Amino acid sequence: MERTEILKKYWQSILEQRIGGNPPAWVLNKKQLHEKRGSNVPRVRGEGRIFNSSPIDGGKVRVNYDLTVTFFVKQGHSFYHEEENRKHTALIQKGEVIHDEPIVQEYQPADLPVIEVKGLENMREARFGYDRRAAVRYAERWWNDYNPAYTELTVDCTNFVSQCLHAGGAPMRGAPDKGSGWWYQNGSWSFSWAVAHSLRWYLSGSAQGLKGTEVERPDDLSPGDVICYDFQGDGRWDHNTIVVSKDTEGMPLVNAHTDNSRHRYWSYEDSMAWTENCQYKFFRIGE
Repeated sequence: MERTEILKKYWQSILEQRIGGNPPAWVLNKKQLHEKRGSNVPRVRGEGRIFNSSPIDGGKVRVNYDLTVTFFVKQGHSFYHEEENRKHTALIQKGEVIHDEPIVQEYQPADLPVIEVKGLENMREARFGYDRRAAVRYAERWWNDYNPAYTELTVDCTNFVSQCLHAGGAPMRGAPDKGSGWWYQNGSWSFSWAVAHSLRWYLSGSAQGLKGTEVERPDDLSPGDVICYDFQGDGRWDHNTIVVSKDTEGMPLVNAHTDNSRHRYWSYEDSMAWTENCQYKFFRIGE
């Protein structure tokens, strides 16, 4: 049987059915997160694409693949779709999948440059007209794809959020100094454009153009706003997402890159990177 067909049969056996029996841990985690907030996931659907494979000892074949999963979420009398693109590695032997596990994605590079917000003493506060709808449209269009106008990064979450913010009208400034401002130009970019830790501090420090106003609660956010994540609670800000919608209880649903996600519940408690020490920053943009 062709490898794609073997995997398709496997996906159908664990996903394309009503959740029951013994689903994989990552599906169970998603289900439990939704149940914790009073929702449920009656159905899951997945579609995959092999991006490389190689034979190994014992007649086994190692297959690496992308799996795009749609979770059908029921919240009260309403439904919405949560989508996620996952990278997995599987072992196939004698026409069966004998092992399957997610490929862990790193959210943050080892070095954590912090952007300098220079010259604030001589700078008048300025606002820009933030088009939230345009930012959200961009986030919906490119959540599982990569705009060729920008460099695709291995750790792409902040690059993606910056693109969304720029699509909403956030003005760039500071080029070509990578340690100043927020900008993308000719295949180069500031630290704040592409590094989660740097964008978090830039949003709270900038007084001109793109800036963020910190709020206390996630339900204070609107579509187009940004959430920053310190998964370990160690002061290293690892990840950024953009709010694209609200659920029926007024809580944010977010889009993101790295583990490409659409309409994901804001807390990320189903992520392999999340810990109980996770810290969040909630930023309203353009106000």
